[in-house]
Amino acid sequence: MTTALLMAACIVSLLIGAGEVTPSHAWQAIIGQGSDEAIFVVSELRLPRTIIAVVVGMALGLSGALMQAVARNPLAEPGLLGVSAGASFAVAIALILGASAATLAVGVAQLGALAGCVFVMAAARLQGQFKDPVRLVLAGAALSSLLSALTSILLMYDERAADEIRFWVTGSVAGRSMDSLYPVLPYFAIAAGLILYVAKPLASIALGEKVALGLGHKPRTIRYLVILIVAILTGTATAIAGPIMFVGLVVPFAARALVGPDIRRTMIMCLPIGPLMIICADILTRLIAQPTEMPLGVLTAIVGAPVLMLIVRAKRLPTLS
Repeated sequence: MTTALLMAACIVSLLIGAGEVTPSHAWQAIIGQGSDEAIFVVSELRLPRTIIAVVVGMALGLSGALMQAVARNPLAEPGLLGVSAGASFAVAIALILGASAATLAVGVAQLGALAGCVFVMAAARLQGQFKDPVRLVLAGAALSSLLSALTSILLMYDERAADEIRFWVTGSVAGRSMDSLYPVLPYFAIAAGLILYVAKPLASIALGEKVALGLGHKPRTIRYLVILIVAILTGTATAIAGPIMFVGLVVPFAARALVGPDIRRTMIMCLPIGPLMIICADILTRLIAQPTEMPLGVLTAIVGAPVLMLIVRAKRLPTLS
């Protein structure tokens, strides 16, 4: 069902957009009977945008599920806890220093995300379950605020790079081409391999460290690998689309509601739900502020903030297994 909804959302994403190419014109282009303008808009603008939205949605959804599992905290989320902000700030510094190559931006973003992960996991007390999730969110909010302020200073420091840096502040999949996706595919492949490796040990750790040790797993090593995976996925997604908050919170929350707390099933369900959320939000950004577009990161924050408040106000936070 979720996969069918995702496919339908992808088709709608190809049909709807700004400009003079209407949904009927776009449909004619999809079936190969449209005008040259319609074919160009669909194939060169909307199709890459949709594919990138799918990849970014998968990356952020999996990042959120993994971070929540390793922190044993349903509020842990890369965007909320400053991991995405760390990646964005690192890219902003690279742009100020004159970097422009996509591969360099990805590496810098991953380093920034890794620094954010280290901070978050230190606050979460890796050696045990963090018993006050709200305190962790406050620590992440403080980090995000600090990095946002520093990024604002960079905007004032170098007007030449200001327009490029603003992209990393708001987050969007608009205007991105497949050329920005190809260089980062190896990173996603590495992350996928590591996820397959840690999925079973993570499920065992959820039963208790003694159980995991008895099954031959090394909980500390698995946690460090998860931090690395989150850094790779979040840094790469941020390098492509900028910081997009709350996706890593809402997607795992919805996945657990559908399939239960098992981390393996949760991650599988995040694969269609993450892209579905990003694509639906991206479609709305094209419709809400016509003829211009609302930044994607702004819309996901508007949608995700109420979900965060619902979780925090719940009498009992969901238990993660």
